[in-house]
Amino acid sequence: MARALRLAALTTALLGLPISGCHVLAPPPLELEMLVGSALKGFCQEAAKAIAKDPPRLADRTPVLLRCRAAGSGDVVSEMESHARGVLQGGQAADDPRIPTLLSVDGEIYLDLLRHRLQRLAPTRELIPAPADAPALASSPMVFMTTPALAKGLDRPDPFTALARSSDHRQLDPAGPSQPIRFVHTAPTRSNSGLQTLVAMVAEVAGKRPEVLTLADVQAHGDQVAAIQRHVTRYGSSTDELARAMQRNGPFWASVGSVYESSVVAVNASRQGDQEPLKAVYPRATYASTMRAILPDAPWVSPQEKQAALLLIERLQREDVQRLAADQGLRPANPAVPPSRVTAAYGADPRAVYDSLRAPKPEVVEAIITLWRNQAKKPSRVALVVDSSGSMKGEKLPAAQRSLQAYLAQIGPRDTVGLFDFDNRLRPPVVVTGGSQGAGSTGTAAGGAAGARFIASLEAEGGTVLYDAIRQGRDWLRSTRRPGEILAVVVLTDGQDNGSRLSLEALGGELKRSGFASDERIGVFTMGYGNAGDFDPDVLRRIAESNGGDFTTGTADSIRRRMEDLQMAF
Repeated sequence: MARALRLAALTTALLGLPISGCHVLAPPPLELEMLVGSALKGFCQEAAKAIAKDPPRLADRTPVLLRCRAAGSGDVVSEMESHARGVLQGGQAADDPRIPTLLSVDGEIYLDLLRHRLQRLAPTRELIPAPADAPALASSPMVFMTTPALAKGLDRPDPFTALARSSDHRQLDPAGPSQPIRFVHTAPTRSNSGLQTLVAMVAEVAGKRPEVLTLADVQAHGDQVAAIQRHVTRYGSSTDELARAMQRNGPFWASVGSVYESSVVAVNASRQGDQEPLKAVYPRATYASTMRAILPDAPWVSPQEKQAALLLIERLQREDVQRLAADQGLRPANPAVPPSRVTAAYGADPRAVYDSLRAPKPEVVEAIITLWRNQAKKPSRVALVVDSSGSMKGEKLPAAQRSLQAYLAQIGPRDTVGLFDFDNRLRPPVVVTGGSQGAGSTGTAAGGAAGARFIASLEAEGGTVLYDAIRQGRDWLRSTRRPGEILAVVVLTDGQDNGSRLSLEALGGELKRSGFASDERIGVFTMGYGNAGDFDPDVLRRIAESNGGDFTTGTADSIRRRMEDLQMAF
């Protein structure tokens, strides 16, 4: 089948010399797509380059190439569930080129969840192999990332329980510095590291191994999980990006991060001279985050693809390719290859000893995710500031409207969003609150209708009072905030400021007064939308990164995904 295979452009390569006046044509290469979790992205991409230089070949001499695509592990599961439903229930062809041949998620919890969800679609088939039957490629244990001065307080048998009952690091270590506990981890709905963090948290406060947790255990310990979540500065969709934000913003922005060991290696490897080194603290029991090559036994994998995939898996485990995993700060699965960057110089401990946790039953995992979303997650209040100036005409505005619909569709029952529309004028916000309907809800019926009317009413006209609009969103947060909320201004603009009464310098002063050095701790996130030159990336980056947020860019094709990623921060 042609599914997920891309024929290389060079289809007339010659194999050998002319025979009886004819040339023997080499078969065109087959390129298999591998959809991987974000922690394996760097290794997969480097391995694909190495394989391209000396590809394995099928029996008919067809070269086999690898193409990598990365997403959050939760997104890998959701995408494959969607493809499987389409193929098994009709509506999607088995040879659809959008379906990847090979998969990997960043740990066994999401692998078990993938097996569980596809088993519901095909109860008599085992479409996804069990973890023991999926070859390991690399691993990176979950650790606490913190400063050396704060590490001792986290090196204890009960770190999550201690976090639940403490508010200052001196309560964890009486000899350590006095500093508020500020915690970060990724959103468990899409990120493997966030899910592993959450499961380990529930298991510890329940006093049980994860594999024996019950639905009753999950419900009984929601308050303790919520007590830990109150320390959260923000969430995120990417572990490495969250670790970099922690390094960039310093320990008063976030003093503890639950991340992969490889994330600690990465931030220390890129550390600037004025940045404090960070250290990995290994819990007594933690997830090894084993990343495996998953080859589905499914109708969308043809016999030829299966043989090609097996050749690629064999190559990915080969010693020379496994060294590329070590270069990424991972622990290679091949025992002949040492984890060369897992060293004290990069804040890690190659001799760390820990009890490797196992996955809970899938239905318990689903219950833990629901508990977090509906009860334990730290509530958020976001001012979403949308540029509707005249430069948004054409395809820009409809694409932005679709991205806003997707954003609002994902707000949870503990989230509030103020929608601000500006051009050369400022307008009062439309407020949307999350309801109790669960994932995919746009909140209460009235809130959802108000959000839909706001999106539909956007018209591209007028100028761009960008700085004034950002302050308006910030002021709304200050006047409406409630204790214990994540507070953020999210700005979507395709232009540069013109007409604001406030200067950039004055805006910077305003935002600093409500930033992470204050009790309000309001972050600012900016997205430049459109083509290069439409907006000023230096200004937007300065506004965001000086106020504990991130700057990103988007086009008409990518803006929806960018907004979905951004929504995971809150």
